[in-house]
Amino acid sequence: MIRLFVAIDLPRSVRESLVALQGGVPGARWSGSEQMHLTLRFIGEVDETVAHDVDDALAAIRAPSFDLELSGVGEFGGRNPRALWAGVKTNEALLHLQRKTETALQRIGLEPEQRKFSPHITLARLKSPPRDKIVQFLTHAALFSAGPFPVNSFVLFSSNPTPNGSIYNPERVYRLNA
Repeated sequence: MIRLFVAIDLPRSVRESLVALQGGVPGARWSGSEQMHLTLRFIGEVDETVAHDVDDALAAIRAPSFDLELSGVGEFGGRNPRALWAGVKTNEALLHLQRKTETALQRIGLEPEQRKFSPHITLARLKSPPRDKIVQFLTHAALFSAGPFPVNSFVLFSSNPTPNGSIYNPERVYRLNA
């Protein structure tokens, strides 16, 4: 069994900008630079046969390359925040790529993603942090922006959970049309 997800890898300079935001929230488990990506679709645990089908389906996707820009920060979880994230400026080409990815994976028999696509980069996972520190972080980083940067490919990653966070390995890179 292999745990997979599809994502856009970020340029080193963008990841460094995101890392520079991190801090000031006690109990936050901050994402390492090597863990930062924009998930298009989480797949989960699959066997080798399904993994090959996923690869074939993703390889058949044809979509244009595009520029992407990050903007702002936020949190998931409302009254009990569980994650801090950096946002992505609205981008029709990104949404097009995500829809094509979802359709390709459903065609090979994967269940549809139940959550609405909300493009973001996870900055930290949270466990009962002080609310005032989250508010301070969100206020301090509210005007964050990075990019635009070119997106010329997307990646099938495997994920290996460890006690210190998951290790992500690129399994295959799929080029977008220039």
